[in-house]
Amino acid sequence: MMGKPSEPSITQINVEELAQRLSSGEPIQLVDVREPQEVAIAHIDGFVNLPLSQFPDWADQVNTRLDPHAETLVLCHHGIRSAQMCQWLTVQGFTNVKNVMGGIDAYSTLVDSSIPQY
Repeated sequence: MMGKPSEPSITQINVEELAQRLSSGEPIQLVDVREPQEVAIAHIDGFVNLPLSQFPDWADQVNTRLDPHAETLVLCHHGIRSAQMCQWLTVQGFTNVKNVMGGIDAYSTLVDSSIPQY
């Protein structure tokens, strides 16, 4: 799928790769862009919640709350909102951003069935 030329291409990882990264113990930034009520239903430990709907509230703090050069994995429900966030972060100068394909829904299905689906 080709985006418009102005859109940076984003790197995707699958949920199995996410599980490997989480268990590696290496420092990574984890961002969940779902709504707080979604996070309350299902979440993966270690993710910072920056809801896309509250973008104006946190957009100007993103460079102080996150390291633009750290590996940053972005999660949502199915991978659509997180892809938008990845593109925005890349435009902001983040250099190592990855979108979790399939989101927490796929993670629950393929990796950790103890995480509720919704």
